Amino acid sequence: MNLSKDTLSDINSVGLIIPEEALFNLPEKVLQFGTGVLLRGLPDYFIDKANRNGLFNGRVAVVKSTSKGGTKEFDEQNSLYTICVRGIENGQAVEENIISSALSRVLTADQDWEVILGIATSPELNIIVSNTTEVGIQLVKESIDQKPPLSFPAKLLAVLYARYKALGTNEQADLAVIATELIPDNGKKLEAIVLELAAFNELEAEFTTWLSSHIRFCNSLVDRIVPGKPDVAALVKLEKTLGYTDELIIMAEPYRLWAIEGDEKVSALLGLEAADHGVIVRPDIEIFKELKVRLLNGSHTLTSGIAYLSGIDTVTKAMSNEVTRKYVKELMMQEIVGAIPYPVDEAEAVAFANTVIDRFANPNIEHLWINITFQYTMKMKIRVLPVLLNYYKLNAKVPTHIAFGFAAFLLFMKASRKEGNQYFGNYEGNEYVITDAEAAYFYDKAINHEADYVDLVLADSGLWTADLNELEGFNAAVKENYNNILKNGMADALASFDQSLQVSK
Repeated sequence: MNLSKDTLSDINSVGLIIPEEALFNLPEKVLQFGTGVLLRGLPDYFIDKANRNGLFNGRVAVVKSTSKGGTKEFDEQNSLYTICVRGIENGQAVEENIISSALSRVLTADQDWEVILGIATSPELNIIVSNTTEVGIQLVKESIDQKPPLSFPAKLLAVLYARYKALGTNEQADLAVIATELIPDNGKKLEAIVLELAAFNELEAEFTTWLSSHIRFCNSLVDRIVPGKPDVAALVKLEKTLGYTDELIIMAEPYRLWAIEGDEKVSALLGLEAADHGVIVRPDIEIFKELKVRLLNGSHTLTSGIAYLSGIDTVTKAMSNEVTRKYVKELMMQEIVGAIPYPVDEAEAVAFANTVIDRFANPNIEHLWINITFQYTMKMKIRVLPVLLNYYKLNAKVPTHIAFGFAAFLLFMKASRKEGNQYFGNYEGNEYVITDAEAAYFYDKAINHEADYVDLVLADSGLWTADLNELEGFNAAVKENYNNILKNGMADALASFDQSLQVSK
């Protein structure tokens, strides 16, 4: 049996959340650019939950962000899809299956442009959401009279201009445009491009004034791991449990956050905060970026070299190992929480760190450490360095866990072989590809300056924007760990590092 509106009454899986008939009659209040799993597993998840609780009372009309493929899978299933939530929350296993009715229909800009413009003119439309990937928010100087324009910002401008023409200055014209692309200041960057395109298209000054009065462009931060469709073995097991097949089924972890930068007007237009604690509207969402970048991303980055060189391939397996789990927890609680370079309540940071522990331990998500080492150097600079410098500023001593993670980073990045434009590291007979823009730099240092490798890299202010050897005791701590790893192996070095900390307490 295939999932569709017609087969809902035949589905009787225990515990499965099935939409009621009334939900299919709700008006389209959201125009969404993008059909990806992140949107379906996070914003659309919140909308579906709010609808089921009688709070939002609106559905999502979706525009495919690319012209590749059609909408057949969505059409055949009446845009229904299953969200399978699996993982750990507050230390407890979570297992939830939901048939989402958030989506009303899926359209393609190439074939349905006039329909999309029609949705734009509806007074019931409150929100436009986008996830067109990082390359989607780019300026392409083009006419919005094309049917359709090529770039997403031009499509958005055409939609907003159609709304302006239809509704004018009526309060019902008000909209929140919420960007979820993974770029800094995503909403404000989109707004700047739309304004530039409006000038390029020589649209009237009154329209630009209308934009500033009626349209709120919002930065937002999305945080949820949504792997998408499960592998074949897991899918067969799920379909047997559910009692139907679903071509659009997605997996998602329990943790969810959609932090939106906006005022009370945005909060009113969105109308989702009461549905779930994961939806947050605030005038400033920087704190959520900092918590994610420092605690989740930063601990990921510092642990990646340690775990991979220990022979641990996934994040979950690292959290099942007593020593690496302890390293991650102590790194966050003892060094990162107190040194986040932004005003943050310690209790809030500790609470977030505990969610990170749950997320890392999720046995349903296979996250490879080798993938986390992609652009390792850039991640160390962006995610870790500000914490390291602030820790010294506040404590004037070595953050021992960061120093160990730094040693592992230096060893991982010590390229031993070059083949074309690819660089390879080799640790205890295991050769791996170093996918890093700075790989050539580390290859040069490792091959030509091996005796001074650690000193030279730490001292390179061109690389780090600071001479890390000037941080008292840091060079010595990194080198001690580095040499211990070389002599005894990563696993034993980490174990002895942990033991030395217990002795010093």
